[in-house]
Amino acid sequence: MRLDGKVAFITGAGMGVGRATCLLFAYEGARIVAVDINSEAGEETVHLVKKRGGKAIFVNCDVADEQEVKKAIETGVKAFGKLNILFNNAGVLWRDKDFEVTRTDEATWDKVMAINLKGTVWVCKYGIRELIKQGGGAIVNIGSGTALMGFTVAQDAYTASKGALASLTRSLAVVYAKDRVRANIIHPGPVDTPMQKEWDDETRQAISEWVPLGRLATAEDIACCGLFLASDESAYITGTELIVDGGIMAKGR
Repeated sequence: MRLDGKVAFITGAGMGVGRATCLLFAYEGARIVAVDINSEAGEETVHLVKKRGGKAIFVNCDVADEQEVKKAIETGVKAFGKLNILFNNAGVLWRDKDFEVTRTDEATWDKVMAINLKGTVWVCKYGIRELIKQGGGAIVNIGSGTALMGFTVAQDAYTASKGALASLTRSLAVVYAKDRVRANIIHPGPVDTPMQKEWDDETRQAISEWVPLGRLATAEDIACCGLFLASDESAYITGTELIVDGGIMAKGR
């Protein structure tokens, strides 16, 4: 019960890291506001939480839309009376149209930024004031190892959005420290989630061999790190970038 009595607002809750986080946080005592643009997936996450004895509601929301996010925050507060944790996980990685800058069109660039970066901005804009009402809280953002190193096969809009998210996290940590609001970011390495649906078995094996720990991360690996950063066990940690990549950064290219 490491999150007993807390309410967590989790975006991208329909699958992958978002779903794993909803399930883990609920198991640890949190009530869950599960947010996703995919109603079927989000409702399934809520069903799984309730099936395991947890409490959760689903809110359909496009995080790129400021007014939808504002309404989602209000819905979460109305349902559970407060918010204590903002877990910003919603994001897109479009390998079929997000390339290096010379081949990426403006519409793709703007949409990736709207979801991956502005989505977190809107959640924080309306969510932080709710955390402050409770005497503080935790913001956990999901970045990417790509924000820390370049790749010859580029998704530059995605990479830039995650790099900007790291900078935003540091600013949030400093600005709202006086309000006892902590902000940290997790940079995952390759994670075995539906976002990687294009990978065939050969690709998965090659990536696993490249990772020093010899495997892809699971969604639960990332959720567990999020649990630590959301809980009071990390009460003296803010503005930190937590690299969860199986040793890739330590190894280098």
